[in-house]
Amino acid sequence: MPRTPRNTLNSELVVRTALELMEAKGADGFSLRGVAAELGVGPMALYTYFRNKDDLYDAIRDHLMGLMPPPPDDLPWPDQVRSVCRDLRILMLQHPCLAQLLASRPLSGHETARVAEGLLSVLRSAGFEPEIAARTHTTLFTYVLGATTWEIQMAHEKLDPDALRRLRASMESLSSRDFPTVVELAPELSRTTGGDKQFNYGLDLLLDGLAARTAS
Repeated sequence: MPRTPRNTLNSELVVRTALELMEAKGADGFSLRGVAAELGVGPMALYTYFRNKDDLYDAIRDHLMGLMPPPPDDLPWPDQVRSVCRDLRILMLQHPCLAQLLASRPLSGHETARVAEGLLSVLRSAGFEPEIAARTHTTLFTYVLGATTWEIQMAHEKLDPDALRRLRASMESLSSRDFPTVVELAPELSRTTGGDKQFNYGLDLLLDGLAARTAS
């Protein structure tokens, strides 16, 4: 790998390079030494910008969360909330490593706080009391993170023929006497493991409940 020209190394270049490596090899295959090798510099050069691996993780997450647009301000509050949740899901599908970074270090980073500020301000403006707004934000965030992480994992497994065979064999081994409803709904369960329709269904359930709470 060619060496990075002198005086051109900077934190943005390190973050972009680390993100490329993480997306190619996964978070578990990522290391500061690997980033340094990709940049053609010694590992110690990175410590000028980042104290450790977690510090760089936070910078990558902040970089990705910085791509989130603000809530649209010309829509009713449920549509504003829906927009934020959909945008976050799309961002995680485009960059699957973001789901792992948010799950492992959810409270770090200014850009994560900016996204939270946008959603919380929508909820407060809609009339939610402080505790309810906070609980609602947490519920929505964990729904998006959990549903999208599940979707990413299922999409990955569907690309693995061995995993598909194991899943099919597992379902076929279930007794209709012991698990009649699971066996009956197996095709439907298979169709609801991800995708826009399933995500929007769950999100609409949450928003219907929120709208009912606001009306009351």
